[in-house]
Amino acid sequence: MHRIALFALTLAMTAVAAAPKGNADNYPSRPIRLIVGFPPGSAADITARLVGDVISRTLGQQVVVEARPGAGSSIAAEFVARSPADGYTLFISSLSNVTNAVTSSNLHFDFAKDLAPVALLAGLPLILAVHPSLGVSSVDDLIALAKSRPGELTYGTVGPGSVAHLAMELISVRKNIKLVHVPYPGSPPQVADLVANRLSMALAVASTVMPQVGAGRLVALASGSAKRPRIAPNIPTISEVLLPGFECTVWFGLMAPAGTPRAVIEKLAGAANAAVKSEDVGNKLAALGFEPLDGTPEEFAQTIARGMVTWATAAKAAGLRE
Repeated sequence: MHRIALFALTLAMTAVAAAPKGNADNYPSRPIRLIVGFPPGSAADITARLVGDVISRTLGQQVVVEARPGAGSSIAAEFVARSPADGYTLFISSLSNVTNAVTSSNLHFDFAKDLAPVALLAGLPLILAVHPSLGVSSVDDLIALAKSRPGELTYGTVGPGSVAHLAMELISVRKNIKLVHVPYPGSPPQVADLVANRLSMALAVASTVMPQVGAGRLVALASGSAKRPRIAPNIPTISEVLLPGFECTVWFGLMAPAGTPRAVIEKLAGAANAAVKSEDVGNKLAALGFEPLDGTPEEFAQTIARGMVTWATAAKAAGLRE
């Protein structure tokens, strides 16, 4: 196994296994804070509210969703990592936290060590979209236009080091084009600027992009998923038309501060899995283009480890990591 993956997996699995056993009989006895690192209306926020509502009913305590956006979700991640390990402050993590971990040298916490995986919740493909005024209808058209106007076309992402940033830089390197990166604190403001024609293109989550595509305000060129998503079956994948083998699906998961009692983690994992498996939440997630996910804390730790390998490699190829 790649040394980055081995390191991440060892830390994540240790955080799960080494957590004190504790007793979850009286947990929770007060409201739970669920911290989201992106603005209200973002895919992470939608996931938190849908799942949090069911967890609240399952555990018998209110789950309060709180947004702390910025730095590609690192602000929220650090806040939770520094919170008491008692199960009352939780975090909606995403693939962005993995990419931040493998690209940023100035984080004040260790994502793999300071946060404990609880359960995966949902996955969401990224969609490459452009403003209609750009006059392109395919990825080939877009690449040709970018080559004719080097350094002029802009693209938005949810921040430096985010999966969309790495993916767009990788595409730029592989296709020998020069684009200008414009970071945002989340998908809604990013897509709003694209609709307003203040950006040339964006690689953003399907839940935010596809309603604008359906309304004719944006043109979708490709999806980052391994196969065509249910929400956009007529849109080719980037793997089909640009980079064979490419996959860019954002996942969202529930995490707690490292050291949270194992019994509490297991109780939260059970409630989270029940939420995403429920017909109500599952149907709502599917309608927005999400793929409901679930699993054990250990399986979530393995997902994190695999992601660190994939995106460390992409960062190196894009020149964002030595």
